[in-house]
Amino acid sequence: MKEQRTLELLAPARDLACAMAAVDHGADAVYIGASDFGARVAAGNSVDDIHQLCDYAHRYGVRVYVTVNTLIYEDEIDKAYQLMKQLAEAKVDALLVQDMAAIELVARVRRELGYAPALHASTQCDTRSAGKVRWLQQQGFSRAVLARELSLDEIKAIHQAVPTVELEGFVHGALCVSYSGVCYASQHCFGRSANRGACAQFCRMKFDLLDADGHTIEHDRHLLSLKDMNRLDHLEELADAGICSFKIEGRLKTADYVKNVVSAYSRKLDDLVRRRPDDYRRASLGKVSYGFTPDLKKTFNRGFTTYFLHGCQPDIASFDTPKALGEMVGHVKELRRDSFTVAGIAAFANGDGLCFLNDEHELEGFRVNRVEGGRLFPFKMPTHLRKGMTLYRNQDVAFEKLLSGKTADRRISVAMVYGLTQNGFRLRMSVDGKSAEAKNLQTEASVAFDHQAAKRPQADNIRQQLAKLGTTVFHCEPADITIEQGADELFIPSSLLSELRREAAESLQKKIVEATGQNQVLPTKDTDGPQQTEMNGGEKCCRETEQVERNVNFEQPQDLYNAYSYLYNVANHLSRQFYERQGIKVEAPAFELKEPGKALVMQCRHCLRYALGHCVKRGGTAPRWREPLTLRLGDGRRFRLEFRCDLCQMDIYAE
Repeated sequence: MKEQRTLELLAPARDLACAMAAVDHGADAVYIGASDFGARVAAGNSVDDIHQLCDYAHRYGVRVYVTVNTLIYEDEIDKAYQLMKQLAEAKVDALLVQDMAAIELVARVRRELGYAPALHASTQCDTRSAGKVRWLQQQGFSRAVLARELSLDEIKAIHQAVPTVELEGFVHGALCVSYSGVCYASQHCFGRSANRGACAQFCRMKFDLLDADGHTIEHDRHLLSLKDMNRLDHLEELADAGICSFKIEGRLKTADYVKNVVSAYSRKLDDLVRRRPDDYRRASLGKVSYGFTPDLKKTFNRGFTTYFLHGCQPDIASFDTPKALGEMVGHVKELRRDSFTVAGIAAFANGDGLCFLNDEHELEGFRVNRVEGGRLFPFKMPTHLRKGMTLYRNQDVAFEKLLSGKTADRRISVAMVYGLTQNGFRLRMSVDGKSAEAKNLQTEASVAFDHQAAKRPQADNIRQQLAKLGTTVFHCEPADITIEQGADELFIPSSLLSELRREAAESLQKKIVEATGQNQVLPTKDTDGPQQTEMNGGEKCCRETEQVERNVNFEQPQDLYNAYSYLYNVANHLSRQFYERQGIKVEAPAFELKEPGKALVMQCRHCLRYALGHCVKRGGTAPRWREPLTLRLGDGRRFRLEFRCDLCQMDIYAE
């Protein structure tokens, strides 16, 4: 029989409340930042909160991953080690890391505690090739988060080349215009490093585009600002290509965002699993009952794109605004001095936030103060609103009110078998499902009580009492409770039925938690030399091999890495020693430690030649400008563009 592949919906969490909302609404895993070293410096959480999250999530078999994915400075090595140790003790399932020093630090944790979280290569590792994935596997990573820019065909090729590594791919949320991990523009301009979690969003700013003669091609446009990713309708394609973890971006987003987006994607994955049960199963347990219908248009978005999923697309950028547009709700039908009407089918509420792009391509927003029939009265009438303009709603008060209440209930379906023991009664409880995990999750409880013939039928009361699972994560319909022959003919007090149910539920809950923790990395032998490391329930990954195998060309643009070795992001001696063992001599330290002149500050698949219709390689018209082209910020700073058509890549250099 064909083996099922496990599919995981991975949700972001700004804090404990967001994380618990993600679990409740169908996430199979949650990623969250700790107090330090997370790539969203504004989204840190205490180890105590993360421990509490692990306790909550593991009840459903939901895993918890913690982002420790910034560069680690020399004087922070011990602090990073202590944090990783505390996270291991909190029973987190994996660490997402960028700095290769983390490999040694996690090894230290494992030697001290006897266990450690699994290692996932963060998107900050800039993983865009099969060679890089294979190289990461050889270093002990069980999972690689792929670059957002990869197409479906590229993902499939990676999976076919390295099938034993879990592949995680983004499916929803904000897009960075540069390959993650090789963006230094924020550090260059503002002293705020994206590799340290402090990105100032250089790519959302306005630029002029100039040719080599100083002529302006585009003026005051958001030329690097991308729309948001939305691959809701492409999960099956991604799963077939080899993605096992579907990642939602948004560790700075609210709980309402998490509820809505997680619900939409979880329902879609459930539909895929129902249609193809022999191929796929969900990674965690529990069925969610929703109290609302998710709608991705109603939460923060800059407009949607599938990005490069099916190759180059002309509509991935949002040159007019980097702000949220929301859902299109109609067109201005008629204007009066203090109000207007909208042609469309949308219903509005007092307090709704609406916006439009004015004649200067600027986004203007306003609040609806009052709704009377089909007429809207803004708090202040927008000056530039015109008849026929397209209106968007970026704040839906009615939807927000709906999300503010209880919107989901997650329960794990179980089956029960009630029967007799020699001196009493027993109850077997098992997770209801056909997957291998479900079949292994079963337990039995027993109670001693003299067998006495019942004066009246017991079956209805037995089923009624055993089905009372309201305070647990479990759910069982009375019809799913099997009573073995003769067991319903003997009397048993309701209190003992409750005791059986409680003991069985507690035991089954413990088994689920223990099974969830099997993702942690365990040592197979205590040595500093070559070793095999157990990962993911038995898969082996070679941590150290012969030098000829370690020195893998991980297929990055080597001419750039040789010329700009700060691209290796080496910020401490452990990382430097790591690369030296790979046969790679890193000449320059991390960009954040020493900025070179005229540096490469971004590598992008987003190409302005293509976006403006002048990519001859892809059928565009030949440009009339003279290159090189330059981006110019409002303060006069300039950035030279280099188009590398062989890589379908646009490189950006500081002037």
